[in-house]
Amino acid sequence: MLPNTRNTRTLSALAGILLTTASLFAAVPTHAAPTPPPNIIVIFCDDLGYGDLGCYGSKKNRTPHIDKLATDGLRFTDFYSSSPVCTPSRSSLMTGCYARRVGMHEDATGHWVLIPRSKRGLAPEELTVAEALKTKGYATACIGKWHLGDQPEHLPTRHGFDHYYGIPYSNDMQAKGRGDPPLPLVADEKVIEAPVDQSTLTKRYTAEAVRFIENNKAKPFFLYLPHTFPHLPLFASPDFKDKSANGRYGDSVEEIDWSTGQILACLDKLDLADNTLFIFTSDNGSNGRNGGSNAPLAGNKGSTMEGGMRVPMIARWPGKIAADSTCNALTTTMDFLPTFCGLTGAAQPEKKIDGHDIRPLLFGKGDAKSPYEALYYYRRRQLQAVRWGDWKLHLELENTHPNWTSAQQKGKGRPAKLVNLKSDLKETTDVSAGNPAVMQRMHELIAKAKAELGDDDQRGSGQRDAKTLDRSKPMLLVE
Repeated sequence: MLPNTRNTRTLSALAGILLTTASLFAAVPTHAAPTPPPNIIVIFCDDLGYGDLGCYGSKKNRTPHIDKLATDGLRFTDFYSSSPVCTPSRSSLMTGCYARRVGMHEDATGHWVLIPRSKRGLAPEELTVAEALKTKGYATACIGKWHLGDQPEHLPTRHGFDHYYGIPYSNDMQAKGRGDPPLPLVADEKVIEAPVDQSTLTKRYTAEAVRFIENNKAKPFFLYLPHTFPHLPLFASPDFKDKSANGRYGDSVEEIDWSTGQILACLDKLDLADNTLFIFTSDNGSNGRNGGSNAPLAGNKGSTMEGGMRVPMIARWPGKIAADSTCNALTTTMDFLPTFCGLTGAAQPEKKIDGHDIRPLLFGKGDAKSPYEALYYYRRRQLQAVRWGDWKLHLELENTHPNWTSAQQKGKGRPAKLVNLKSDLKETTDVSAGNPAVMQRMHELIAKAKAELGDDDQRGSGQRDAKTLDRSKPMLLVE
């Protein structure tokens, strides 16, 4: 039988059409679904020292969840807070600026940090991390200690946070003689408990953080968790009290580690871990009392020695940040704002900032180096030291506290000292005489900092003002 020529031609034509169609589809490039913006979590401890975590050398405090965070991510060795005390360091994290630039250093009353009923607070003109991320659709929450002003105009809810839950300043600020109210626990802008039961704070913060993540799992979120502890006075819940080998200090640190584990478990449960940048750090060094440690650094909180301002910092983002890695580049909390803007496409602040986008360091680019020309160590209103590479110059000061050495009396000042941090981490040996070129460069950097940021009562050309109110009132529980 002869083949059906008409059917054969029809089948051949149909096959040609199918082949042509397939080739057209093959020629069209396929585009993967756009990667959603990352969730961002920043845990910011209060007075946690460089040597207080197992992954930074502690043999007393058990911190398995934080240590696992370091194993799964990037551990920084030369990461700094911008200040050795609370308010200035927090203003730097929020704005990417030295505290002097935004007027959040020591005020005219002489207090190191803001106190209850302070008329001063972070200026609304400053772009905060939360405000920047909100422009890209982020849900935002601050859970914990704020310390950038306790008046309604200065609270987190006025600086880009959808929700606030915590205490507005340090947990030791309830001095009746000064007129401090009972320590308030605040929800958004309302006091819901006073005095707050401090033994419950870490657990309540954790529950609130988990609730925030669960409620916002379908959209990008920014969670800022500035813990109250291990700032003095120390507290821990019954599950952790008297359980550590390091007294109440260890109890407090170990409860923070448990809290970190709960938040990490929540991310795993909701399948969010792979798209979450998780950061753990501290606002300044430990005060060195009650079991706190800044080892192997010298100096404590309140000091511009390394132990006062160099802090632990861990960053984890599975698949983006190399696991079990270390970064030795000089970096600071001022880098969070520009880095988060770079990650999310949010606009950078129009006003000058001091931090840098450190994505090349986070993601392990081979040629990535510290973006800092120098680091300026300000304490209160005073420029006290400068770091340039591995060199650090302690300025000669007529009056300073803490004292330079135990042999000097309070108020008698200190001499200048040039140290090399690579070979002298304890900052003991003055090598200025043998390094005249380094000293010349240091003095150039000092002059630049004083002109731009100011020093003592000298105002810098780049300084901006905080927001100061005409009047203030205490935050009180209204029954």
